[in-house]
Amino acid sequence: MSEIIEFVEFPKIARLSRPIIITEKIDGTNGCIYIGPTTQDPAEQTFLVGSRTRWITPEADNFGFAAWAYSHKDELMTLGPGRHFGEWWGSGIQRGYGLPKGEKRFGLFNVSRWCLFGQTPKSIPTQDPRVMKTQDILPARCGLVPIIYDGPFNMAAVDDALSHLAQFGSLAAPGFMNPEGIVVFHVAGNVGFKKTIEKDDAPKGVRP
Repeated sequence: MSEIIEFVEFPKIARLSRPIIITEKIDGTNGCIYIGPTTQDPAEQTFLVGSRTRWITPEADNFGFAAWAYSHKDELMTLGPGRHFGEWWGSGIQRGYGLPKGEKRFGLFNVSRWCLFGQTPKSIPTQDPRVMKTQDILPARCGLVPIIYDGPFNMAAVDDALSHLAQFGSLAAPGFMNPEGIVVFHVAGNVGFKKTIEKDDAPKGVRP
């Protein structure tokens, strides 16, 4: 009898001419807040903090992100269940962005889902026009990476976004004139691409 091998369907290919969101790529360090049920009691919620590659704690930290997160745990728990990824950036981290000594910020990547604290949530488009969704409101201590463009895919928008940063400086830290670049998120493909202002062709691991 021949071996039965599970059939794997070829994945659907997203159309390129669909919406993209271009945000500023901030030169900090990746951070993650995880909120989810515990294995012992699903009714309870666990709180974990991560870097790009590992879970971190205030005792084994990454630029102070875990210490900040655990000190504001009650507020951050309002993000709700899920893995919340963002950039931890500011004084003492990579470019620093001219922030005062000790000042660091956390900007989440999912700019479609979230609305900044104090702002009015917007409607979120869905595949079914009968289904209405609105943005969730972030805790006051959290920010978002700045949106530069939100619209149909075209390379002119990508080039314009890079040119705008190069000419006018960072949107995340106004007045800082050495921003890193952009992230282009393709909504239908659910994938992001980064592009830097300087040395964009340099191999991975070679910083601009």
